[in-house]
Amino acid sequence: QVQLVESGGGLVQAGGSLRLSCAASGRTFSSSAMGWFRQAPGKEREFVAAISWSGGGTSYADSVKVRFTISRDNAKNTVYLQMNSLKPEDTAVYYCAARRAVLTTRAAAAYDYWGQGTQVTVSS
Repeated sequence: QVQLVESGGGLVQAGGSLRLSCAASGRTFSSSAMGWFRQAPGKEREFVAAISWSGGGTSYADSVKVRFTISRDNAKNTVYLQMNSLKPEDTAVYYCAARRAVLTTRAAAAYDYWGQGTQVTVSS
């Protein structure tokens, strides 16, 4: 079992930056691929970024590529999402997710554990 707790969300002006963290409990973190997803009001949950168990493989949605960076620290059981050049359309609840596999995927259904989410609001 893996429990995930996100933090770092908040209100920021367009062009600003935020760093989200996701702290995981459980011994399987270092062998789990991790992902970030987001859901805006009235929209479906969408893939943002993912990272393999070792951190050697990453994947990004086209809408955030170059602006966002996913990373992980297995010694701290934590995955991060550095978000730069934020836009109003990035406003959403951001969720951290873990899967019982080492490789990344963009499919939400492939993730086994989810955090409760953290709100990110970008004002124009």
